[in-house]
Amino acid sequence: MKAVFLSDVHLAHEKQEGYRKILRFFEILGEDLDHLFIVGDFFDFWFCTPRHLYPPFRPIIERLTALKEAGVAVTLFEGNHDFFLGDFFKPRGIEVVTDEARYDLDGRSVYVSHGDTVDYTNRSYLRLRRLLRSPALFSLQKMLYPPLLWRIARFSSRMSKNHLAKPPDHLPGIMRGFAGKRFRDGDDVVILGHGHMAVMEKWLVNGKMKTFCVLGDWLQHYSYVTCDNGLMKLHYFDEKVKKNIWTENGERANRRRLD
Repeated sequence: MKAVFLSDVHLAHEKQEGYRKILRFFEILGEDLDHLFIVGDFFDFWFCTPRHLYPPFRPIIERLTALKEAGVAVTLFEGNHDFFLGDFFKPRGIEVVTDEARYDLDGRSVYVSHGDTVDYTNRSYLRLRRLLRSPALFSLQKMLYPPLLWRIARFSSRMSKNHLAKPPDHLPGIMRGFAGKRFRDGDDVVILGHGHMAVMEKWLVNGKMKTFCVLGDWLQHYSYVTCDNGLMKLHYFDEKVKKNIWTENGERANRRRLD
């Protein structure tokens, strides 16, 4: 199994450096890729319908569709910036996950989530999250003129630009605590987005080796994780390098014990 995981691209317009880089990355993924996992906040906003597609997103979606037609399984996780994706992407054969999922990859239980819900103590955010995903708000969104929503979203993107680049100081510890519980419950790999930090750690848990990943982002790090026959590596994409993405800039994982 060859899989690629990435998150937090926060696509908003075609002038972004990350926009150009993700298009290039998709171009060179290679025919031997089995599964592409996009783990939330791929779009900085999503107010689109099958009839009204935000124009800068069209080349990106065409590339995702081309990968799907070439035989690559594509999975989109909803994040805290992009949700209500199913109506558009499911008819195109792209899996949409609204919260969390587990996959058996080469005999290992891999838990995947965007990661915005791992802090159970942040009740105000969790309430807001439920509100934003409510059927009532979904119906209201469909009633409004999409170009108006796009203008509001672009303004919101500019206002939140600095916040996106730096995660809350307490988030890494919370994510590690969350991963530890998943490991004790039997998962072998935990992959999260949302943190805007690139982390890969090997944990020894009750004598078994586990893997904890936070995928970073495509605002500063341009990071992604590969799974190649069970071997997971963290990489940083450089569009100037023509080498295979499976070997370029692979990072050794930190190690820790959890007994």
